[in-house]
Amino acid sequence: MIIAVNTRLLLKNRLEGIGRFSFEILRRITMGHPEHTFIFFFDRPWDPQFIFSENIIPVVLFPQSRHPFLWYWYFEFSVTAALKKYKADIFITTDGWLSTRTPVKTLQVLHDLHYENHPEFLPWLVRKYYRYFFPKFVRKATRIVTVSDFCKNEIASRYRLDRNLIDVVYNSTREEYGPLTPDEIDDTRQQYSGGVPYFLFIGPVHPRKNLVNAVSAFVKYKKESGDKAKLLVTGAAMWRNFGGMVTVSEPGILQDIMFTGYLQDEELRKVTGAALSLLYVSFYEGFGIPVLEAMSCNVPVIASNRSAIPEVAGDAALLVDPGSVEEIADAMAVIRRDDDLRRSLVLKGARNLKRFSWDVSAAAFWKSVVQTLA
Repeated sequence: MIIAVNTRLLLKNRLEGIGRFSFEILRRITMGHPEHTFIFFFDRPWDPQFIFSENIIPVVLFPQSRHPFLWYWYFEFSVTAALKKYKADIFITTDGWLSTRTPVKTLQVLHDLHYENHPEFLPWLVRKYYRYFFPKFVRKATRIVTVSDFCKNEIASRYRLDRNLIDVVYNSTREEYGPLTPDEIDDTRQQYSGGVPYFLFIGPVHPRKNLVNAVSAFVKYKKESGDKAKLLVTGAAMWRNFGGMVTVSEPGILQDIMFTGYLQDEELRKVTGAALSLLYVSFYEGFGIPVLEAMSCNVPVIASNRSAIPEVAGDAALLVDPGSVEEIADAMAVIRRDDDLRRSLVLKGARNLKRFSWDVSAAAFWKSVVQTLA
């Protein structure tokens, strides 16, 4: 069988949520099914780390698709032609985009509906593209995979689809994530926060991630508690520099908010493991991998009570209304002072992690591949 795959988000040192899902799932199914040939479609030169096995043929298609006009060209023309050239039996698209012009059966991975729920957070042209083309993509797909029951319900309701055509395949956490030693925690804090405990906000810096309210809550917490703890913000800006939206008038508090920019995997692992708590208060998420990564490191989690985050966190996080600066600040205060609560959340987090496994997810994904071809 010839299986063509959209792998344009497999980028060296730049695996965000969708890229991480693609990496973990594709690595397992390509190695687990040597009887099939996989054609990986990249839009730029590939890195050898993404050619997981000998049954993979990497192909670069033109143009690099990082703009709405180029998205259209890439998927409607380049991908369509490549599917015909390689005589693909199925097309797997791991980031939602697909060709509406191909007769090839398509398995679409749709990670969330952020463009429907929060279009105001997207640039004008990007918003127009998403809201015009993605409904077409969803209806063109033979079958759909998504990453949470929350998203499955949203997709089925929004597009009036048969729920039986939508499969849930969870994300999981990376094997290298685990508790840091006391020395590692001290060294990481010395490097990033001057040795002081810190709350961790994991980006990218984008309005949907709710950095403005997180910073406002941190300022409120600092003013009321007098605590020396700091706020560490990781992640690159998306679309435009939304970091400029964050203003703090108190100079003494401003110096306690640190922006690291994008961190490579190993550094992010250490920064996560050394945190006092993860602050994950997004307005909208289709899943929320950082929640599981923090739990893997025995780090307690403050998380949003909206979208898919409660489904992922279970009973192992302190859930807050992301629109309430007061609730976020109060959660920071209780996490900081209540040792018993922190220990309880860490124990619950360890239990919660047992629900998630990349091996289980890869097996479920392969089942979706087979059903797409049926």
